[in-house]
Amino acid sequence: MNSLDWAVLIGYFGVMVAIGVWSHKRVDNVSDFFTAGGKMPWWLSGISHHMSGYSAVMFTGYAGIAYTYGVTSFITWSFPIALGIAIGSKLFAPRINRLRSRLHVASPLEYLKNRYNLPTQQALAWSGMLLKIVDVGAKWAAIATLLSVFTGVSLNQGILITGAITAVYCTIGGLWADALTELGQFVIQLLAGVSMFVAVVLKLNDKNIGFFGAWDEPALHGHGKPLVGPYGTVFLLAFLFIKLFEYNGGMLNQAQRYMATGSAREAERSARLSSILWLVWPVVLFFPMWMSPLLVHAQKPDGSDSYALMTEQLLPHGLLGLVIVGFFSHTMAMCSSDANAIAAVFTRDVAPVVSAKARSWTERSGLIAARVTTVVFLGLSMAVATQVNSPAFKDIITVVIKWVAGLMGPIAIPMMLGLLRPFRRSGPTAALTSWAAGLLAFWLVNYPINWNVDGGVPLQYQVSIPLAVSLILYVLIGYLKPEDTPERLAIIEKLNTDGDGVAAVPVPAGAGDDVVGAPNQPL
Repeated sequence: MNSLDWAVLIGYFGVMVAIGVWSHKRVDNVSDFFTAGGKMPWWLSGISHHMSGYSAVMFTGYAGIAYTYGVTSFITWSFPIALGIAIGSKLFAPRINRLRSRLHVASPLEYLKNRYNLPTQQALAWSGMLLKIVDVGAKWAAIATLLSVFTGVSLNQGILITGAITAVYCTIGGLWADALTELGQFVIQLLAGVSMFVAVVLKLNDKNIGFFGAWDEPALHGHGKPLVGPYGTVFLLAFLFIKLFEYNGGMLNQAQRYMATGSAREAERSARLSSILWLVWPVVLFFPMWMSPLLVHAQKPDGSDSYALMTEQLLPHGLLGLVIVGFFSHTMAMCSSDANAIAAVFTRDVAPVVSAKARSWTERSGLIAARVTTVVFLGLSMAVATQVNSPAFKDIITVVIKWVAGLMGPIAIPMMLGLLRPFRRSGPTAALTSWAAGLLAFWLVNYPINWNVDGGVPLQYQVSIPLAVSLILYVLIGYLKPEDTPERLAIIEKLNTDGDGVAAVPVPAGAGDDVVGAPNQPL
């Protein structure tokens, strides 16, 4: 990097802070801070939803997968995300929006206290917060790794720089600042991604390698296969199921985007836009990574430094700074949205339970608590980031794929399926049992069983078994021990009824004729 690249990077940081300061004027209360007061346009929500699903892990961990295996990086990552969001646009987005508009909650988990009970809400809230700290820690480590390649700063210095800038704008501006910065970050990434795409195509032409003929090169042998290595059919199906829950609200930050729109219909449109972007835009970003074996030799065994090395070699100064800004934009978008979501969970779900003082917070004191919680969460995740490459966490991609994908299911299933009529009989017993058993299954599969299996348990089973255990128990216990009380059914009906009216609450199982799910009551 030279002075021009640094000017681009510093200018970007300045714009992000300025957006946060401007957004501060739009935040008057906790609802504004966490859900933009339900006033966010559907297109801004959709772009924000899309951007908040990225991070620099794509340019490190997934760049390594693309370098090693090729197009499977798209087939087993962004494609299932796009498909999962498309399904969720009908299944989850409208219902999550009604959490705010009809139940008047500001946290995606706030409704669980009445849908199940307080212990269930607390179990999911605490485990969700702890998982997010690890998840965001991996994201900080990823962007710091890239920053060290370009600038030579240490890993810890890179974590501190990116975390501090993100803390400023997302703490003072709330969800509005997150969404507006993500819009700017999307424009930056559009310019950076297209620049890198063109640079790679021109470099291939210099080597007399055609756009399509590149796949015939020996270095890319087998890279055109959709499913290779550990990323096979079972992994793809498991990942699709995981992302269906995760990217429709299971990891909380995407749920806030649905809640921020003005209506259930707008939430659905927001999800559709995000799905289309996930289907199209990653192809542009991944193409240079697929071609990277023809242009660079990765120094790390997993190839995670290949994209950074390629940008240094191919882009002139100025554009190099723009691409680096693109790395930052993805990570800061995801981490800031996660920080806002976790602050919502803590201030709305956890603090009132553990502190009597929190139950009497005014609008002003609640807003202060939200901002303080955001800073504390970012600080904890930055501390974890310094340990990502330790023996406990191993490499970045291990944390993101195995830990997050494997643990997300047990947390998300009670939250997401609890919105739907067909699972109305699953109550607190089903929710808590499925959650606990899923976490236990993750530990058993990834550690004791993995240690005693020759070659270890395949990755697809490490991430899919915990989710499968949770899902089966959640459904089975719901049928064996139905807990669909009138109060719980009333909540479900509020979330599943179109228009302003609310359908009549059906009779609980065992209390009379069960009419829920009749032909005139669509899913």
